[in-house]
Amino acid sequence: MTDKESAGISLLSSQLESRRGFQLDMIIGVDGFVDEIIHVVDKRRDFNNFTRIESIGEFGNRIARAAGLSTNIEFVTRQTKLGGNGPIYSNALIEYGVRLTYIGAIGLPDIHPVFKPMAEKAAAVYPLGEPGHTDALEFTDGKIMMGKHSVFAVITWEHFKETLGGVQKIAGMIRSCDLFGMENWTMIPHMSEIWEGLINEVFPLLPDGSKKPVAFFDVADPEKRTKEDILNAMGLIGRFESKFKTVLGLNEKELYEIADVFGIKEAELKSAAMAVYDKLGIHCLVVHPTKEAVCVADHVYYQADGPYCPSPKLTTGAGDNFNAGFCLAQSLGLDPQSSLLLGVASSGYYVRNAHSPTFDDILEFLNNWREGNI
Repeated sequence: MTDKESAGISLLSSQLESRRGFQLDMIIGVDGFVDEIIHVVDKRRDFNNFTRIESIGEFGNRIARAAGLSTNIEFVTRQTKLGGNGPIYSNALIEYGVRLTYIGAIGLPDIHPVFKPMAEKAAAVYPLGEPGHTDALEFTDGKIMMGKHSVFAVITWEHFKETLGGVQKIAGMIRSCDLFGMENWTMIPHMSEIWEGLINEVFPLLPDGSKKPVAFFDVADPEKRTKEDILNAMGLIGRFESKFKTVLGLNEKELYEIADVFGIKEAELKSAAMAVYDKLGIHCLVVHPTKEAVCVADHVYYQADGPYCPSPKLTTGAGDNFNAGFCLAQSLGLDPQSSLLLGVASSGYYVRNAHSPTFDDILEFLNNWREGNI
């Protein structure tokens, strides 16, 4: 670690200590999944013991060899947990001490058991329907998310509006919040309709002014959506800038997918991020590859190396924990560089411990990271 990196971590620690006991109100939606974290069996020695397929490449080769024939692949569930970009992101923010309202597919009429601990800690929850289901196949070099999303068809603007009590109530909630986020555009078929409803019916009820809450968006792997749909979604996100400090969060794969629909051919991370940012017209674009994170804010590029973990306990949700750390820092008024550092520290803690950090956990982790003890 360089002296500059160590100084950055020390600065972040002092910034967080000075904000201990903060009060932030956030509103997040709208997805919800029951996640099964799965290892794929390579060789089984006996009923209790097996070796796993370690890499996505190995898994792909196993499937490819079955072409024209057939094969049997065994999944072993290691954990069943709450899932979805919105719930994992929200759960991480709750652990940090945020007062959070969740609106989403967490079970209706009864909240699904995996979401009950989050619901009990949240300030309020508004169930929109039943959760989806994801088989999250974890490998050492990434993960494959195999999802069932049909239940999300009921999440329309009219249903969203009715559940929250109408546009006046929604406007009142937004006026008093520090962050507003509607996550997982790709898997929610009517999400663009919900954003249009907010823009057309709620925005006229919101004040103009220099003090704006943060709006955070995670489109969640848009590869399967058409170019036209993606361009429309990017345009809608840009329109949120009129009432919010808008932040779009992407992983590296998503960055290049968005770049492609804009006709951007830059292959290098910095140039691609800068070019996409220039198309969006928003406050901040943040990108989190595996070993680092970058952002562009007010046309300035920032980069931070992460505390890379070669043998993570859990990777599903690492990006959402990064987003929680980054957005918490932004909501607390921290600069982009410190926000990146809190993001990579949050995900670094999560992949090592398989749960989100508390405020005290992250301060201890930052100290250990600076000292080279993680």
